[in-house]
Order: sequence, then C-alpha cells, then structure tokens
Amino acid sequence: MKKLLKLSNFTKLSIIFGSLIILSTALSGCVSSTNASNMVVKNGTTVCVDYIGKFENGTVFDTSIKSVAIENGIYNPNREYKPLNFTVGKGQLIKGFENAVIGMHVGENKTVTIPPEEAYGVKSDKLIISVPIEAFKNANMTPIVGKYIYVRGTPAKIIKVNDTNVVLDFNPPMAGKTLIFTIKVVSIEK
Repeated sequence: MKKLLKLSNFTKLSIIFGSLIILSTALSGCVSSTNASNMVVKNGTTVCVDYIGKFENGTVFDTSIKSVAIENGIYNPNREYKPLNFTVGKGQLIKGFENAVIGMHVGENKTVTIPPEEAYGVKSDKLIISVPIEAFKNANMTPIVGKYIYVRGTPAKIIKVNDTNVVLDFNPPMAGKTLIFTIKVVSIEK
C-alpha cells in the first residue's frame, strides 16, 4: 500500500510539474503544437524564435534574450524580452531573417549572415538631401548633427549643418549593413 501511495504522490507531482511547464510556455506567447518535432518551418508557418542580432564587428544590436541584452549593454527595462512570434512569408520581418528560418525544426539553432539587400537595403544617395537652413529657422528648430527629425512622418537623420544648409539622410539607420543573426526555433504552429 505504501508503494502505491508514493507512486500516486509522484504521479500527482508529475502532473502538477507538467502543467506548470505547459502554462509557462503558453504565457510566453509561444506554444508548441502537437507533433512539433516533425514539423518544419515553411511559408505560412507561424514560428516562435529566440535570436541575437550582431553587426559584422561582433557588436550585438538586438536580442530577444534578456541576459544577452544585459551582458552586451543594450538592455532596455521598458522592453519585454521573450521569443519573437511571426508568420513566415507575411513580410513581418526582414526578408533574410524570414528566409533563414525556412526548413528549421523546433530546437534547431542557426547562424546566418544577411546582406543589406535582404535586410534594410543598400544606402541610397537619392535619400540624402540638402534643405535650406531657413526651413529650420522658420519652424523654430535648431538643427543638430546626429539628431533625428520627422519630415511628413518620415524619419531623417541630420548629418551635416552649415550656415546655409542642413543635410538630411532618409536612409533607414540599418541601411547598408550586413547583419548576423543567431536564431533558435522555440516552437512551430501550423
């Protein structure tokens, strides 16, 4: 009888522990679907991934992992660090990242190098324009090199100021950069 009672307590603990794991996974926003070990990421698949994004010089610029953010001095207390959930092929992320997860399985890790053409594009000289400094004076603004402003809802970085003109760069901040991502598939949904 005692052995049966111990087994029953063990079984109860196993059920409670298993339920806690399922609950914590569900609360993370990433839920593994049944038979996930046989599933492969493809277009139309909803996938949940952890990632670390680096520049070619090794500097980490973004991550879904809190400890990595802290370790690399990019931690933002206003951000929630958790796996990224997206549907492949919907254009929710840069093309190179979406293409990188295709063919991966749950638990698989991969490091990929994404050229600018599959990330934020190459820098375009056509997106660097010079405007008369009078436009800033008329708007009661002081142009400061390095500062971002919005022109008709589009962000632009002030890259040069002289007595007559202000040079604005409308390229995305990551344009022209090759990005390196380490990606781990946490879960896959149909």
